[in-house]
Amino acid sequence: MILDALFSPEFLNAALRATTPILLAALASAIASRAGIINMALEGIMLFSALFGVLFSAAFQNAWMGLFITMIIGGIIGFMLAFFVLKLKTDEILAAIAINLIANGATVLILLAVSGDRGVSSSVPSVPLPKIDIPIIENIPYFGEVISNQNIITYISLLMVVAVHLFLYKTPLGLRIRAVGENKNAAESVGISSKKVQYIALILSGVLASMGGFFLSGGYMTNFTTGMSAGRGFIALAASAMGGNTAIGSFLVSLLFGAASALSNILQLGAWPHEIIQMIPYITTILGLGIYSYNRMKKREKLNGK
Repeated sequence: MILDALFSPEFLNAALRATTPILLAALASAIASRAGIINMALEGIMLFSALFGVLFSAAFQNAWMGLFITMIIGGIIGFMLAFFVLKLKTDEILAAIAINLIANGATVLILLAVSGDRGVSSSVPSVPLPKIDIPIIENIPYFGEVISNQNIITYISLLMVVAVHLFLYKTPLGLRIRAVGENKNAAESVGISSKKVQYIALILSGVLASMGGFFLSGGYMTNFTTGMSAGRGFIALAASAMGGNTAIGSFLVSLLFGAASALSNILQLGAWPHEIIQMIPYITTILGLGIYSYNRMKKREKLNGK
């Protein structure tokens, strides 16, 4: 029964939907990591973006305007993180933790100040992005049920996998980002400004993470709720690391975590203890990181001849 449910088109459709915010944040993490900085502020950026997506889509009564402004705000937060780390020499982990903590409190305060709502933006008339039925594909048995009728951001996230891969490996800026991340001193010796490249990488990282945050309240759900990023930014960090900070690898690992999230959502409808079911995505993350670390340790031992 469980296997039938796991391979049903409804479950795979839900898994792809749950993968979307993790995938966008994982791509954001991959770009930052390639530039030599770990963007641990993904969680806070996603939470801010989920709130501002709701507020600005309601203000303009246009979901695309809400997404556009949210991406700008995400880029600004990425720039702020870069400013703290590169200009003020703040520890990148502490700066990110500060942004995450501020997001937890500030989103509640801003929502209360703007709408009077506490916890849920129930009185804000936000406009979510639509779901799309793909012509021809929607009529393909099984496959069409999995792929079609997804939110448009889900399709954008899949395209972003290709775009980020091409950006990192086929463009001069992508080459500079990888050069700075692998050896900053060597990159600077050939005239590359490492600070400028890292600023750009963190801004791009913020923009991508904000798209994932917007999806939470403008696609996955239609309201903002307190703490709705629910650790997805940290899961995305794990997905990026396990995927080797590549776009393709991040996509494949994000699919695994998205499936775990979808499984958790489905099992909550059964008689299983609610607390245990909610732990499934996080247990999957810990197990994945454990296996990843073990494999890396074995490779290092093999290289050292132990």
